[in-house]
Amino acid sequence: MLIADRYELDELPLGRGGMGAVYAGHDRHLGRRVAVKFLGLPGGPDAELEQRFIREARILATLEHAGAPTLYDFGTYDERLYQVMQFIEGVTVADLAAEHGPLPVPWAAAIAAQACAVLSAAHALSICHRDLKPTNLMLCPDGSVKVLDFGLAMLRETDVAQFTRAGQILGTPAYMAPEQIQRGIAGPRSDLYALGCVLHEMLTGRQLFTGPTAYAVFEKQVKESPAEVDGVPGGLNVLLADLLEKDPERRPRDADELFGRLAVFARDLPPLPGYLDEGANPGRMYARVVGRVP
Repeated sequence: MLIADRYELDELPLGRGGMGAVYAGHDRHLGRRVAVKFLGLPGGPDAELEQRFIREARILATLEHAGAPTLYDFGTYDERLYQVMQFIEGVTVADLAAEHGPLPVPWAAAIAAQACAVLSAAHALSICHRDLKPTNLMLCPDGSVKVLDFGLAMLRETDVAQFTRAGQILGTPAYMAPEQIQRGIAGPRSDLYALGCVLHEMLTGRQLFTGPTAYAVFEKQVKESPAEVDGVPGGLNVLLADLLEKDPERRPRDADELFGRLAVFARDLPPLPGYLDEGANPGRMYARVVGRVP
């Protein structure tokens, strides 16, 4: 399929999500690989989904950070909205945990810390992700992490009323903060709670809260406190407990504070054979020098 006389798409999608499908493609004009995300509307047009899709594109255009995909283009093809984005090589943290099992502590902390850096940039722009989870975190071959899918992100508190329908809770139950479930309100510390759920999953190799229905998971998110994770430093268990506090006011103050606490554990990263490029890497070379800037 060729859209806009320049983007040639693969026949099968890379994946499907709540708002549509993502295809790998080739930009004929610039000779580069791209990812094209279509808004899928089974059952007819949906004004709310269209507004979310447009808002996601605006957020990506605003959020200029190495840990977020770059938006190249936006338009309509065959009455369907689409986004053209940077094609990202790598493996989702969900697949990494499923294939590898529990991750080494330094890698779990490094992945979470990189996600924190993206959240810090987003929160500074009053953007809350609201759907942070392992499938929305991509580990690239150079060891960098991309935060994906800002489809549920909100730009301000007024978005909650505008984009939450009566009787519908937006998000993924296993990673939703209690305040999202109980009041439909999400703030920066809600993203930190979700990252705590992801960090716990990386350290254990399994979802923190599970159940036969979404409501069973909601019940656990609101009422249950997780046990400590065996075999990890005590300070990391303290950090997990702080992140997974039911009261958002008792969680870390912001993503900057959380980054500092995670960075302590993100040292001496062991090899991850099959997932990372070996040897010299231009991206790591660049980041190593930037990291020395006071």
